[in-house]
Amino acid sequence: MSISTAISAPQVPQSQYSNYQTKVARSRATSEPFLIRLLLIGTVLLFLSLFLIVPLAAVFTEALRKGFDTYIAAIIDPDALSSIKLTFIAAIIAVPLNLVFGVAAAWAIAKFEFKGKSILITLIDLPFAVSPVIAGLIYVLIFGLQGWVGSTFLDHDIKVIFAIPGIVLATIFVTFPFVARELIPLMQAQGKDEEEAGLVLGASGWQILWRITLPNVKWGLLYGVILTNARAMGEFGAVSVVSGHIRGLTNTLPLHVEILYNEYNYAAAFAVASLLALLALVTLVLKSFVEWKAARDAQENEKA
Repeated sequence: MSISTAISAPQVPQSQYSNYQTKVARSRATSEPFLIRLLLIGTVLLFLSLFLIVPLAAVFTEALRKGFDTYIAAIIDPDALSSIKLTFIAAIIAVPLNLVFGVAAAWAIAKFEFKGKSILITLIDLPFAVSPVIAGLIYVLIFGLQGWVGSTFLDHDIKVIFAIPGIVLATIFVTFPFVARELIPLMQAQGKDEEEAGLVLGASGWQILWRITLPNVKWGLLYGVILTNARAMGEFGAVSVVSGHIRGLTNTLPLHVEILYNEYNYAAAFAVASLLALLALVTLVLKSFVEWKAARDAQENEKA
């Protein structure tokens, strides 16, 4: 190349050259040889097949092994219908209560400074650290016949343990962290600027909550509700302790499956278990939709 050509050639700005180097470095850091990628993807697919797809397929296969009539008979059995009803009752009560608690706790932790804040965060995480069986035993200790207040409740003809209230309490305990844990980091990332601007403009606390805070976290809130509902319907340990396993009265779907399986009624057990599997699949679809919608909204906000 001649000196004149080199002088007349356009010069690449240093900033563009730096951006190009950054992109090349990122490409090298996030790309792997074909064999490595094939090995990683194959390992993931094998793991998912062995621990997710095959078990789900086995549940539906065993549920329908003796025919569709046997399957329907197991579903419409009075004890099965009672367990379905009780499962939905526990979820219908637990999910809204945890929704209110989660929003209040997340708003307080993310938007305000107060004494005992770290203690509150620790208490929210308590159900993740305590075994559900231990949680059930705690309620037995408090509300059981020999418990701290059990005799008092019994004197007023109020049954908590081995009754629906105990099942609802146990369900609430094991599910209350999900909404709060989804909202706390989301609210903290958004900061307080919009709420403070609304306060300066004369908005009340409720107006700030309904018109600013909740619309900004709607997808995280829905995601937390989906997880809460899934855990409420599938909970076994805590509910097993406080239910008493009374057929047709205090058995939820997971407990009814256990009883049928222990009685060697495999067709009915897998038929009822397939309902829980369907609920899990529906939850997975809703979860994926919420994640996709939240990601799309985030991209639109960045473009705007």
